[in-house]
Amino acid sequence: MPTDDPSGDLPVTPRLVVPAAMLGWRFSRSSGPGGQGVNTADSRVELSVRVLEVPGLTEHQQARLAERLGPRLVDGVLTIAASEHRQQLRNREAARARMAMTIGQALAPPAPPRRRTKPTRGSQQRRIDAKKRRGQLKKQRGGLD
Repeated sequence: MPTDDPSGDLPVTPRLVVPAAMLGWRFSRSSGPGGQGVNTADSRVELSVRVLEVPGLTEHQQARLAERLGPRLVDGVLTIAASEHRQQLRNREAARARMAMTIGQALAPPAPPRRRTKPTRGSQQRRIDAKKRRGQLKKQRGGLD
C-alpha cells in the first residue's frame, strides 16, 4: 500500500494501518507563491486523526502516544498541516507522509540507555603526552628575565 495515495488507508508501520475513514481532511487557501491561482485554489491541507482511537493499538502503545504526542494533541486529535507545494494533491501526499512519520516516531521504543565505557589505556597515554608537550611549549616561551 503506497503512502502517497491521498484517499486510501495510511500505513504507519507494517502492523499498524490508520483506516481512511479516520482521516479528516480540511482544505484552505495557502500563502506563498502560486501566481493568480494562489487566491482561488484551496491548496493548503490539514490532516487530522484521533490517534488514541486507531484500531490495533495496544494499551501500551496508546500510553506511549499520549505521552509523546501530548502537547500536540487537541482533544485527542493530532493535526498536520502542509502548504509547501502549489498543488493540493502534493500537499495531501506530504501531509500523509508527515502524519505516518510522526505517529511512527512516537510509537518507536525508546533507545537503550548509554553504556558507560572507560577510555582505553592508549587514549589516556596520548592525552597525557599531549598535555606534557603543550606544557613544555609554554615553558619555552618564558622569555628573558
